[in-house]
Amino acid sequence: MRDIACGRRDVLRLLAGCVATGLNFKAALAQPPGRGKAPLRVRPPPRYRPMIVLDPGHGGIDPGAIGWDGVYEKNIVYPTAQYVSRQLIATHRFRVAMTRGPDEYVALRERVARARALHADLFLAIHADALPNPAMQGLSVFTLSAKASDREAAALAESENKDVVEGVRLSREPREVGAVLIDLARRQTDNLSIAFARELLVALGQDVALLENPQRSADFAVLTAPDIPSALVELGCLSNPAEERRLRQPAYQQRLARGIARGIEAYFVISPPGESTSDPVSSTPVESGRSSGGRCPRDDKSRRGHGCASIR
Repeated sequence: MRDIACGRRDVLRLLAGCVATGLNFKAALAQPPGRGKAPLRVRPPPRYRPMIVLDPGHGGIDPGAIGWDGVYEKNIVYPTAQYVSRQLIATHRFRVAMTRGPDEYVALRERVARARALHADLFLAIHADALPNPAMQGLSVFTLSAKASDREAAALAESENKDVVEGVRLSREPREVGAVLIDLARRQTDNLSIAFARELLVALGQDVALLENPQRSADFAVLTAPDIPSALVELGCLSNPAEERRLRQPAYQQRLARGIARGIEAYFVISPPGESTSDPVSSTPVESGRSSGGRCPRDDKSRRGHGCASIR
């Protein structure tokens, strides 16, 4: 009988131990993680902010188009580009670089080279037009023409292949592979550029007059980066007296800047950039480069009385 009692006590002790262990296990599960320890702070990765390169046209020895009342295009587009830069930086969602200083001349190809050196996600050249018919007025947006795009791709493929396109160093690839990569990058860039131009016109058309058939294409040298969606906006016609007066007004320049900023924001909604860990300061200065002596490379605008564009 005594042996039975002892055995029963042993069983009860064993059961009690199991219950206690179960309770402790449940308590451990119910206890918040990290209790009694300093909580671990996991810092979320920084949000990538696209790099926007703004290219106010002309500058320095190149005045650009000359308005009805004598205003220079270079003196219209630079303050407008500054307003755009401020609008974008104020959102805290973009980094912005200007391609030239207040009155600096830089060659056309140097503009593109500087944008690529900054790994730009978007390039916007800002100009004002002068047309033979002074009655014409309104804003327009240009992308690179298909013929010019194909020619630029072929020229790049025939070069020394030292370029990096879409993260691929072409010098490490066979010539045939490099040509295919350039063509693919160029086609994708052209499609994104057209989408960007469309968003700009939608945003700007809410506030300012548009030229007839405002979405156009032309052979502009500054739009030839194979891996940067690019567009050129003509803010209006300096050859039209009423529009020239508007373009000289800071309030109107700010209205244009707000529209451009809305268009850029809308573009990145439909075409978000790839993730990146690098994120320099919100406004990135660009070092001045060497100009092409005193010569002005010619583009389509030179045939309309324009000189060459400039970049900082």
